Amino acid sequence: MKTFRRLLLAGLCSAPFAAALAQEGPYPNKPVKFITASVGSPQDVIGRLIGQKLSVLWGKSVVVENRPGAGSVLSITTAGRAPADGYSVLLSSSGFTVSPSIMLNPGYDAEKDFIPVVLIASTPNIIVSSTQLPATTLKAAVDLAKTKPLNYGSPGLGTTPQLSAEYLFKSLAKVPVTHVPYSGASPAVAAVAGGQVEMASVAMPAAVQLVKSGKVRALAVTSNRRSKVLPDVPTIAEAGFTGFEDSTWVGLWVQKGTPAAIVDKISADVVSILAQADVKEQLVNLGFEASDVPPKQFAAYQKQELAKWARVVKETGVKQE
Repeated sequence: MKTFRRLLLAGLCSAPFAAALAQEGPYPNKPVKFITASVGSPQDVIGRLIGQKLSVLWGKSVVVENRPGAGSVLSITTAGRAPADGYSVLLSSSGFTVSPSIMLNPGYDAEKDFIPVVLIASTPNIIVSSTQLPATTLKAAVDLAKTKPLNYGSPGLGTTPQLSAEYLFKSLAKVPVTHVPYSGASPAVAAVAGGQVEMASVAMPAAVQLVKSGKVRALAVTSNRRSKVLPDVPTIAEAGFTGFEDSTWVGLWVQKGTPAAIVDKISADVVSILAQADVKEQLVNLGFEASDVPPKQFAAYQKQELAKWARVVKETGVKQE
């Protein structure tokens, strides 16, 4: 009898049994955190929109926890250290697939440490210029850069808009345009409007209102098709530079080891929210389009993005300072 009791107690204290207790009842049975980077970033804004809808659907609060620092890397590594139980979900952007190439040691392995859950939304990056720049098209701006020094602003070193511009100017156009990093997309676009830099490459939402008001000129979007928000702006291919496309996107991940049923539930519930008309409208107002890409397809897309940015970083020589 004593031996049986000892075995029973050992079983009750085992990790699997403790995990089973933690997961007792349907998921979620307690509040869920979306861990992301800086306040006001695209993923932060979109995460709060989706989180509010999930809170209603689940009857449990979904809160966004901001962990700014080292770009988005601090938020990624913080989420990576959390238990694999679906209650600490990583909310990040396309930068998730850039850091492994641009940083010597980002502190995470994108494919080994996380499970892609759902690709939520995406937006093109956009090249804008000062209205004082004599070149009114991207090709004309590139031709001008061959004869006089030009510079461009970006949200910062290693961001996808900066890498897009570096690849455009250095690899495709082969012109020496100087990068000027700013502390975000809005300051970079404001610098163009104010004449501090001739051009900027940013995620489109930061530039839409200034383009529509005529304070900056849109030269091209980096996606493979025109944006519904700015349909008159040509794609980078239509502007004469083929072989590359890019967007800023937002997604959710959980830690490797998270039960498949939880991964599937989060994904399916977010996809159902993205189908709601008011959510689609709010995303469009932000300059984004709903993507609703589930786990397997998201994992395949992530693999493509990791390979793309590794190639871009290698060709342009961009490294974190």
